[in-house]
Amino acid sequence: MEEQIRSRLETYGRRKRIGELNAGLASRTISYEPLELTSRIPTFEISATKDRLGEGFSNPKSRVDVALATNMISVGLDIIRLGLMVVTGQPKTTAEYIQSTSRVGRDGNRPGLVLTLLNMAKPRDRSHYERFRAFHASFYRSVEPTSVTPFSPRALDRGLAAITVALARLGTSALTPQPAAARMAAHRANLEAVCRAIMERAGRIDPAASGAAGTRAQELLDVWQRTADGVAKAGGTLGYDGRGVARPLLHAVLEQGLTADERKFRAGRSLRDVEPGVLIEIIK
Repeated sequence: MEEQIRSRLETYGRRKRIGELNAGLASRTISYEPLELTSRIPTFEISATKDRLGEGFSNPKSRVDVALATNMISVGLDIIRLGLMVVTGQPKTTAEYIQSTSRVGRDGNRPGLVLTLLNMAKPRDRSHYERFRAFHASFYRSVEPTSVTPFSPRALDRGLAAITVALARLGTSALTPQPAAARMAAHRANLEAVCRAIMERAGRIDPAASGAAGTRAQELLDVWQRTADGVAKAGGTLGYDGRGVARPLLHAVLEQGLTADERKFRAGRSLRDVEPGVLIEIIK
């Protein structure tokens, strides 16, 4: 990016036809520090990058010339003004390829262009090149099945707390406001519908998982009520995410130092939060 593309643009800017006074290709200057959408960038910087990508090109201070991205771009990047993408090498999965390339050309009044650069030394890239038209005319048939088993014990560990709290807030209007997490005990009878909804949904997918999902949801409600009572006795307040209150109900997946009850209410706020880092010591 800093060497080849920059020098190539300067070369294009100097090319002229015979008798032509001005070059047909304008000489473009690209900023020396392209933005990144990669896993090595902190989350707060990713948010700032997304905001800058939404700025128009007429703003010279905040406009973005180039954004370098990994497959992170395939999830949750909804910026209407993006119109050009270069895909270097065929992504590992067809679903990732579809999701990534659909980030551009989302404005009905402006076209989008995706350039796919394939490596002839890689058999998979060469295969896609040789049947490029046929593949793109029917690539949805090649989408891989998901590897997540719905309502498996591991899936319940990671997702049930967020679903339970969301259903409680949406289904009972009195529990919707942020400080209402502390008033859960007064509405506990209404929250039995949350357990029934989860059991019904699990039963449609796997009847054997229905009972376990319902039991886990009941356990979460018990812990929620116990937490609210404990915070109230201590004279504190309880909220869902801790904004403006002393104690949050939900905790980040990678948050450390949590009690056993707090770990039950870990909820993912970002698809980048997968697992905590692990230190490995090599003993010779």
